[in-house]
Amino acid sequence: MTRNDREAWMWAEACDALTRAERLHRRFFELRPGPAAGPPLWQPPADVLETDRSVLVMVALPGVEPAGIEAVIEGGALRVSGVRRLPPEWRDAAIHRLELPQGRFERRVPLPPGRYSAAVRHSMQNGCLLVSLDKTL
Repeated sequence: MTRNDREAWMWAEACDALTRAERLHRRFFELRPGPAAGPPLWQPPADVLETDRSVLVMVALPGVEPAGIEAVIEGGALRVSGVRRLPPEWRDAAIHRLELPQGRFERRVPLPPGRYSAAVRHSMQNGCLLVSLDKTL
């Protein structure tokens, strides 16, 4: 393989990787149909980490009011739901770009096998919801 062939191959691989990353990013913020009577939902991205004593879930929710977030365990998954609304002072603004989804969101995050305490502790930090679930024996 010549140097030009290698460079062309590397360039093509890099472009393919960027295309896949863009597709993955769009998937995390895609709208999906909500319940029959409700508006569409979007799904925020989430990370799940596990320690000896707990499972930690971080959900990216910049601009969402903490008081309006619900986090509950349902059937082996953590369900996080709520609404992101435009700030009132932006309602009459001309929108040039709006990439952060607005409206109702819901994310179901499958939990690692095990038993968890009924208490779901959560807080907001740097625009992310931090959920801590204690394991039970």
